[in-house]
Amino acid sequence: MEVFRQLKQFYWPERKYLFASVVSLMIATALGLVYPNLLRYLIDEIITKEQFALVPSLALVVVGVVSCKALFQFLHGFSSSRLGNKTAYHLRNALYEKLQYLSFQYYDKARTGDLMSRLTADLQAVRDFIGFGFVQILNVLMMFTFGTVMLLMINWQLTLMTMISMPFLVFTAIRFEGKIHPAFRSIRQSMSSMTTSVQENITGVRTIKSFAREPYEIEKFADRNEDYQVNNVTTSGIWARYFPLMELLANLSVVILLATGGYLVITKSITLGELVACFSLIWYIIGPLWQIGFHINNYTQSKAAGERLLEVLHHYVHVKNNENAIVLEPDRVKGHVRFESVTFAYPEQQPALHQFDLDAKAGSVIGLLGGTGSGKSTLIQLLLRAYNVKEGSITLDGVDIRDISLESLREQMAIVFQETFLFSSTIRNNIAYGVQDVTMEQIVQAAKLVKAHDFIMELPMGYDTIVGERGLGLSGGQKQRIAIARALLKNPKILILDDATSAVDMETEHEIQLGFQEVMKDRTTFIIAHRISSLRHADEIIVLDHGRIVQRGTHEQLMQQEGRYLETYKIQFADQADAVQLPGMEALVPFARERQAGWHGAAGYSDRGGRYIQ
Repeated sequence: MEVFRQLKQFYWPERKYLFASVVSLMIATALGLVYPNLLRYLIDEIITKEQFALVPSLALVVVGVVSCKALFQFLHGFSSSRLGNKTAYHLRNALYEKLQYLSFQYYDKARTGDLMSRLTADLQAVRDFIGFGFVQILNVLMMFTFGTVMLLMINWQLTLMTMISMPFLVFTAIRFEGKIHPAFRSIRQSMSSMTTSVQENITGVRTIKSFAREPYEIEKFADRNEDYQVNNVTTSGIWARYFPLMELLANLSVVILLATGGYLVITKSITLGELVACFSLIWYIIGPLWQIGFHINNYTQSKAAGERLLEVLHHYVHVKNNENAIVLEPDRVKGHVRFESVTFAYPEQQPALHQFDLDAKAGSVIGLLGGTGSGKSTLIQLLLRAYNVKEGSITLDGVDIRDISLESLREQMAIVFQETFLFSSTIRNNIAYGVQDVTMEQIVQAAKLVKAHDFIMELPMGYDTIVGERGLGLSGGQKQRIAIARALLKNPKILILDDATSAVDMETEHEIQLGFQEVMKDRTTFIIAHRISSLRHADEIIVLDHGRIVQRGTHEQLMQQEGRYLETYKIQFADQADAVQLPGMEALVPFARERQAGWHGAAGYSDRGGRYIQ
């Protein structure tokens, strides 16, 4: 019961329903014991002695007992249902809250389908046991105890003879529990794997179809479905082996009762009514014991499910508020960010940053350029405190961000990720997501800044148009512009653009950049980009390679240096050297002509009209 002891905080506040359920069940069980005594009275006092005038009175007693038992069974069912549902309510809220505060490190390995399985099927199993299963096991114990006591009161020798097979029945049930628990855990794990497969398939259906990988996905799901089926068959095999044995042991008690009881009736040691009462009582005992497998089944499923829920509830939160964490006052935040000798590595991976230093003055624009795995996104994740710095420190206005509360730190930031995520809601709600009490005028203004207003108004319901799951129904550029508007509406002190214009054409990017120049005023901005055109206006550009700074400076300074920045510039603007003379392009004309012979340069770096944009 260790699992349920750890879950006590979720059902103990509703103990009034637990007590009401237990008391009601005890009374209903006790009333059930009246039947054998009524049978004994009917046979020994009415039929044998021919006292038929007592039959109406006996019938009224039976009706009264049945009515009272029905009432307390209703109270038991109502209380159990309330207990189970209240527990599930508290547990579901706790799980969801924990998922909100688990750090990025947890989600790096977590699977969506597995988490959904825990919040649905596993939680349901725990609810069923706490609401009904626990009380039913208690009911089995009460019926066995009360029934045995009554049997002993009738004839202790007959009782002992009848109980000979009971220890074997209990032993078999315990063995059954030991086998069935691991089997049910395997079922839940395979179910989780299968659910994950379905979730990933639905989410990535466009990728699957574009690569014509339907047969592969079908085969993959079939393998996981087969694993689930094999685990179920294994569990069914355990049931098939143990249940017939338990049934045999239960019926053996009845055979012993009839044989021994019949002999005692013949020898006048007990009356016929007492034998009938004993026969009724033995089924009163065997019935619950016979169902002990079902209750053990319910218990083991809920225990396995509870273990999976506790794995989430007890998972260590790597990034959390320190004691006495500082709560930033928005009006006093300037946005001066400083990285000092920062070194960081993801778990079980090589360091992603080495001794990184940066002093971003309030209101400055910092550009970050580098290839995949160079450490650009890691810098942003550390600034957000998605992960904690391993070595060195990051400060905001001179305060270590580890000493600032996560909520107030992130309230001062707005980020536009390269992979855009939109909620399945209206465009209005998506833009206003990060701000409370925002007006429609402010939403429209933010949309206009990123050149999204015109295409939004062309949609069937304008800003009230509901986008599909993850923004399906909109183009990549449209989703990206809505995400940028969402960030700008927040009016943050620190703006982070993680390749935020990668999905828009160059003309739109140029227009958005002009809008950015206005909104970047008086706020510190970090721009991660692969296009030089997105970084030219930055106060400082940092070029990263494998977590190390290989170049830093302004655009003009880096154009005068041999290195990655100039190489990237040459590649991106090679085809434009002859088309238009841009500052710094004169030296690239020979290089451009060389490249044009065998490679058609910067695909996608001209607008629809054929004009080149710097």
